[in-house]
Amino acid sequence: MARIIRNILFYALAVVWAIPLYLLVVNAFTSAERYGGAPSWLPIGFGFFDNLATAWTESQLGYGMLNSLLYASVSAGIAVLAAGMAGFAVVVMPVKRPTVWFWLVYLGTLLPLQIFLAPLFSSYVSMSLYDTNLGMILIYSAICVPFAFFIVRNYLTTIPPEVTEAAKLDGAGWARLFRSIHLPLIRSSLFAAFIFQFTWVWNDLLFGITLTTSPDRRPVMAALAEIDGGFSTFGPPVVLAAAIVASLPTVVLFLTCQRFFVSSLRAAR
Repeated sequence: MARIIRNILFYALAVVWAIPLYLLVVNAFTSAERYGGAPSWLPIGFGFFDNLATAWTESQLGYGMLNSLLYASVSAGIAVLAAGMAGFAVVVMPVKRPTVWFWLVYLGTLLPLQIFLAPLFSSYVSMSLYDTNLGMILIYSAICVPFAFFIVRNYLTTIPPEVTEAAKLDGAGWARLFRSIHLPLIRSSLFAAFIFQFTWVWNDLLFGITLTTSPDRRPVMAALAEIDGGFSTFGPPVVLAAAIVASLPTVVLFLTCQRFFVSSLRAAR
């Protein structure tokens, strides 16, 4: 009986969660000209591609998606590599006070991002990094390191120390230990960290609207915010169609790397 009640509860929660997604899709496919002003529960016509074309033209959504793909891929890759090396140093190498180093790096996830905006804006303007691709990659890479380090470091603690000892007896140095032994072993955790940080960078709006202004530099969420600012002009179906397309890359990435993601979480428990 308890199992039946639990299943009913889960199904009910799934339906409640799916309702906003259903409304998003239905209204995105509704023609903007035929939209009545209230959320529609049934599709009215088929205007998805027209809505997307409007969003693509008015906010240059294509530039935003390409920029976000660049920022998310490069920044997450740099952050994951840095996190892997930092985790290896703290867990495997004989560094002094590894707990202090762990908290020093992880502290970056505990501070609100808003406190960085004013000094970051001033320094970017003075260093000519404002509204540049390099400037966005640098800040995203730095912000992504602490949480990626947390994931990789916890995964490294599950590797038996005998693996390191056996490799050292065979004459392996620290560089070879990391490259040939530990890097393949922590591959799934690196994929998990990459997925998390790619998704975070892709969905970021705060730094996108603060550190960029040009359409060919701003990320996709900043472009989407411009469409949302013209909500009354373009109509909700245009905004919703753009939101669906903007969310597709993260969904595809998660589905593609789901096996590595799940295996990493299981091993880190």
